[in-house]
Amino acid sequence: MVIFHLLMNIIHIIDLCVLGGLMIERQHLQIMREIERQGSLTKAADALFLTQSALSHSVKKLEDSLGINLWQKKGRQIQMTQAGIALLKSAEKLLPQFEKIEDNLKLMAQGEKGILKIGMECHPCYQWLLKVVKPYLAKYPDVDVDVKQKFKFGGVGALYNQEIDLLVTPDPIQTKGLIFIPVFEYEQSLVVATDHPLAHKRFITPEDLIEQTLITYPVEPSRLDIFNLFLSVSNCLPKQHKTVEATDIMLQMVEANRAVACLPKWLVKQYQKEMNIKAIKLGKSGLQKTLYLGCRAEAQPIYLEDFLQLAKRTKG
Repeated sequence: MVIFHLLMNIIHIIDLCVLGGLMIERQHLQIMREIERQGSLTKAADALFLTQSALSHSVKKLEDSLGINLWQKKGRQIQMTQAGIALLKSAEKLLPQFEKIEDNLKLMAQGEKGILKIGMECHPCYQWLLKVVKPYLAKYPDVDVDVKQKFKFGGVGALYNQEIDLLVTPDPIQTKGLIFIPVFEYEQSLVVATDHPLAHKRFITPEDLIEQTLITYPVEPSRLDIFNLFLSVSNCLPKQHKTVEATDIMLQMVEANRAVACLPKWLVKQYQKEMNIKAIKLGKSGLQKTLYLGCRAEAQPIYLEDFLQLAKRTKG
């Protein structure tokens, strides 16, 4: 976006310069700036790797097309006219913008600058994502990270339509042109307070939740593992189903025996250090899941590839 605005500013000024067949080239701006910096034609020519005659000829040609002098000589000294001063001011304004655009484009070409847009279809995975993003931002100071959670046509649609660059999801949908890379395996568990009636059980059955208040993230039940992979198998439903956006609030309600919740075991372990909660296996074999990162199958910038590698080394 910054590059776009810089380009538009430069195009606008260049358009003004082109009126009437006049074309002020970048070299003219560089010459004026170097003359001001160096104080003489000879030194300015050396700084620009030009001969003095080539420098003078370039400016003379511009002066002829303008019908106005940009400088005048007083002995060995160069004194700019009002027109020369006006062009110098434009040079001091425009040249840094040209240089910034070039630097940005070079970094983009090298895969070291850009915006990494990440889509989240795994609410509790924000805690994991923070562990990946912190060292990533340190490595790529010229790459911004933007995280999105809501999509008009779902996460896969957003990825396919280039609304996002990466999709964090436990439920990949195989789509032509997209690839899903497994990051790590984890276990979904039921979270209860340590003094909850279910806390003594080795594993939870669907029937155990019939008289419970279940709290989840605000996601359609059909997309929640606790419903579609556990409760629906036995045609069971909790006594009450509530939703909460924030993980901290969810677990505070669990600790207060207001409800039970379903969260990744790795996340529960992090909160167990400060809260009186317990993770219990769902079913005898547990409910195993895999977290994936989805991206487009086309060639990706280096900064995106590096994010994938860092993510695969970062467990929940």
